[in-house]
Amino acid sequence: MVDTPINEAQLVGAVEHDIDADSFPIKGWDHVRYYVGNAKQAAHYYSTAFGMNCVAYRGPEQGFREHAEYVMKSGGVYFVLAGGVTKDSAATKHYAEHGDGVIEVAIEVPDVDKNWEYALSQGAIAIEEPHDVSDDNGTVRVAVIGTYGETRNVLVDRSRYDGPFWPGFVERGPIVDRSAKIEAGLEPKRFFQAVDHIVGNVELGKMREWVGYYEKVMGFTNIVEFVDDAIATEYSALMSKVVANGTRKVKFPINEPAEGKKKSQIDEYLEFYGGPGVQHLALATNDILAAVDAMRANGVEFLNVPDAYYEDPELRERIGTVRVPIEELQKRKILVDRDEDGYMLQIFTKPQQDRPTMFYEIIERHGSLSFGKGNFKALFEALEKEQDARGNL
Repeated sequence: MVDTPINEAQLVGAVEHDIDADSFPIKGWDHVRYYVGNAKQAAHYYSTAFGMNCVAYRGPEQGFREHAEYVMKSGGVYFVLAGGVTKDSAATKHYAEHGDGVIEVAIEVPDVDKNWEYALSQGAIAIEEPHDVSDDNGTVRVAVIGTYGETRNVLVDRSRYDGPFWPGFVERGPIVDRSAKIEAGLEPKRFFQAVDHIVGNVELGKMREWVGYYEKVMGFTNIVEFVDDAIATEYSALMSKVVANGTRKVKFPINEPAEGKKKSQIDEYLEFYGGPGVQHLALATNDILAAVDAMRANGVEFLNVPDAYYEDPELRERIGTVRVPIEELQKRKILVDRDEDGYMLQIFTKPQQDRPTMFYEIIERHGSLSFGKGNFKALFEALEKEQDARGNL
């Protein structure tokens, strides 16, 4: 297995765009911060199952009394896993209500103050005004605006910082040594290299409101939308719109439930998460077969797609030739879709915590800029089977 370098724009389906012309310029993703029930155990899981390396840590030993935080890295993907050390910490309270979940989606910008001023002039929810955070390694400029539920969007400028991650964090070595597996060709060096998109679930009737919020506050564009006819099965349906910045590096699909005979996956999420929040993260890879093989071997469970999906002659005709035989995709239950720009391969994990809430998508793009519309029916039928097994359909 070779960890082949690849252009990030190709990896995540980005397009050419001059961000200097934007009223709210964005360089790309910075990090995703989670509140979890046990950060030490979560860091071990993401090391073992997702092949991520721990690169930094902050906790009571550094004078931060309320949380223990582990920074996990894979390519350009940074997860910050924060667990409560005290019963009154923000992470402890958030976990009690929501379970493990995303609290902050941070994006890198060239000028925090400029973006902040524009966002507030357009009606952004102000949480933290622009301020500096510093240590001996330099300074990070940061501000925080609100979005759906308790989720926050953090604006970050780290151009004056040279530390391991963030002021107050210390360098930390890998929790799990994967070097022997990598040298033996049993695992790729990185299972994934970038964040492709981050999906939010909101209440019925709220999708258009939050789409409009991102269009107005961040200057995003609604690049695609799916109505309930497109994302529906015999029993349930949902609606979705996707907003993105000019380069399409940062993409936020936003889902809401639609009327159906039974409870949709969005309804289930909202019930068990206790409100709106991040439903799943799509992680871009340049070798989905190697990533899925390694993750499955390490205990990650993926949704099961029926063999009939792969045996459908209409699918084979529509998809045409892709880089691997469809039998190899079938063996791993990887979905495939094609649009006018190319094709994509994708697979979805089951929820990664006890509550049926947040999960992950692994995606490999080959020119395609879409989100796998042709796979929606098979995907949602697979999700419904899991809901039914949990007694939540």
